[in-house]
Amino acid sequence: MKVYFIGAGPGDPELLTAKALRLIKDARCIIFAGSLVSAEIIAFFPSDAGQHDSAGMTLVQTTGVIKDAASRNIDVIRIHSGDPSIYGAINEQMDLLDGMGVEYEVVPGVSSFQAAAAALKTELTAPEIAQTIILTRTSGRTPLPQTQELEKLAASKATLCIFLSIQKIDAVVDTLVPYYGQACPAAVVFHASRPDQLIIRSTLADIAAKTTDAGIKKTALIIVGQAIGRGAAVSKLYDKTFTHGCRTGEE
Repeated sequence: MKVYFIGAGPGDPELLTAKALRLIKDARCIIFAGSLVSAEIIAFFPSDAGQHDSAGMTLVQTTGVIKDAASRNIDVIRIHSGDPSIYGAINEQMDLLDGMGVEYEVVPGVSSFQAAAAALKTELTAPEIAQTIILTRTSGRTPLPQTQELEKLAASKATLCIFLSIQKIDAVVDTLVPYYGQACPAAVVFHASRPDQLIIRSTLADIAAKTTDAGIKKTALIIVGQAIGRGAAVSKLYDKTFTHGCRTGEE
């Protein structure tokens, strides 16, 4: 018996990995976040599989489902939106499984920050402008370490992908403007890859107002940085003077 922590991706069923889709279609017991996993992916669940929506369950209750499945030697498919390694809350689940002696495996998925970049048709890195991407969030019920507050990260001027913070977009903008400037490109992507996907692309000067006007209040990602604008420096990868060879790790 094994528990599979599966990344369901951002919502588009075609962005499921082949492995994730195979495991889901063969599942006999599924635990999933009904408020986050798209209906198109839920449609792949076998009709005869035990389906448990974790949105209204505690960790004790989901663990109880796993214990019951273990007693019947049935694999459990534990589905998370996006990629389980990013705000997936899987560590505490795996700690309990370790204590139970239950084997588990993590199947990665496409994160919403990747789907948002694809929707924007942009790179998150740009030569001589941004070679670092920071995945972060603002403080909420889960506080941030003091050294990782947004203001500290903003000093790097890296490309910021800000999760779980759309309701605080005014405060986000106020924090970032002193470091990035009002003219810095910014975007909000709601439900990246889904049929109701909505993109707001602007600058820090008015991205908050446009987001509020659009009525976006949840399940949206904020992306900020010069790299997502057009006209960034050109990569040397395809320059005629650039030579390709085996990298030694010393550059």
